[in-house]
Amino acid sequence: MIVDWNKANIDLIAKKIVAGSVAVIPTDTLYGIVASATNPEAVEKVYLAKGRRPDEPAIILISSRDDLRKFDISSSSFQNEVMDKYWPGAVSIVLPCNGEKYKYLHRDTKTLAFRLPNNELLLDLLKITGPIIAPSANPEGKDPALTLVEAKNYFDSNVSIYADAGIKNAPPSTLISVLNDEIEVLR
Repeated sequence: MIVDWNKANIDLIAKKIVAGSVAVIPTDTLYGIVASATNPEAVEKVYLAKGRRPDEPAIILISSRDDLRKFDISSSSFQNEVMDKYWPGAVSIVLPCNGEKYKYLHRDTKTLAFRLPNNELLLDLLKITGPIIAPSANPEGKDPALTLVEAKNYFDSNVSIYADAGIKNAPPSTLISVLNDEIEVLR
């Protein structure tokens, strides 16, 4: 199913994601192939569709910093300062996550990357769905989809709903690690 990325379709897209479906939506950077971050089966569907390496965690989009508690993330004052500086925005921040409960997300890295986007429509969706994993919409080793047609060619029936926002040709998010109260730019 293909729908326009607009306020009128947010409930429909959110309903699909909450039900465990995989979607392709525009994020604040690129098109992402997304699923509920709290649904291990949906997360696996994304990994299978992308052919993603099983040891590579995906970025999780959140609607507020309160969502970090859902993953047992407790941040230091330094990490809070970094989040204050870069969020909302196109910076994904890697934080420690030691919980075995979240192994399906952290993939034995004991870290998770989160981003609080600066995009009203995306935030509206996240307020309904809760946190979603949102790797770029492309199979491993291929270029990110810039259009919905490209994403559909990549994933076809592996995705239940596609949200069209025209061409998305933004750079991927900056990825920084904020472990041990040090910042390391990863991308």
